[in-house]
Amino acid sequence: MSLFFDVLSSINNPNQQGSIDQLSSVMASVQQLAGSQGMNTDQLGGILNALGGALQPTLKQQATTLGTGQLEGMLGKLAGNGGAAALAAAIPPEMQQQLIEAVAQKSGLNAGTIQTLLPKLLPVVIGLLGMGATKPGAASSGNPLLKAFLDSNSPNTTDLGTVMKFAGRFLNPPQ
Repeated sequence: MSLFFDVLSSINNPNQQGSIDQLSSVMASVQQLAGSQGMNTDQLGGILNALGGALQPTLKQQATTLGTGQLEGMLGKLAGNGGAAALAAAIPPEMQQQLIEAVAQKSGLNAGTIQTLLPKLLPVVIGLLGMGATKPGAASSGNPLLKAFLDSNSPNTTDLGTVMKFAGRFLNPPQ
């Protein structure tokens, strides 16, 4: 749940791009994707948890190789649905294959299903992490939400399904 608090912090920080509208858009994408795959959001949440666990070391390696600033820029393009080219730039094909295999193993789904879902899921996840990006014109100290996600020493930073569950509760509180 700690990553969800970082999401809320990005919404409350006037220097970061996070907003309730952006969180609503991410949640709508998750719900639409779940529906198009014949899943409920809890099932997709399990896949997102597996993806988070596999994505963290991949992005960490890319941050080390490219530099955090360049990785943030590439992820920004991917979040905007930059397509296959943006995906390949942010996560090279050989790393994508490792990611697919890791998510398939953790989620119990076959690799073909994950391969189909990955280009749809990654922009959603990257859109969520992009909420921590600095607004244009604000003093930049990097993306604290991405930094929190990449911090393997913090508990629950890759638990994206739980983040989505809490986001749903935040946006649609029980009556």
